[in-house]
Amino acid sequence: MEQIQIIPIVTEKANAISEKGNRYTFKVSPKANKYQIKDAIEKLYEVKVVEVNTMNYSGKNKQRYTKSGIIKGKTAAFKKAVVTIAEGQTIDFYSNI
Repeated sequence: MEQIQIIPIVTEKANAISEKGNRYTFKVSPKANKYQIKDAIEKLYEVKVVEVNTMNYSGKNKQRYTKSGIIKGKTAAFKKAVVTIAEGQTIDFYSNI
């Protein structure tokens, strides 16, 4: 099985979602499916995952004006997963710092 990349998203919106219920937000590999995400989070954080919701974000076109002309590029596409864990369990993102 291929190792999937899981990065916690710590923003105001993600924190508001996690305070309402036991839901945490992660940036994951675009090719990862819900079952792989569930297994990886259960192993990594030692919690019971109840539900996984995923969202695909496409890359946006960007351009900026410089002395030498216009530079065009594109931001990377990514997948976001909102994971619901079992009642009474928590994930502490700040314990590894």
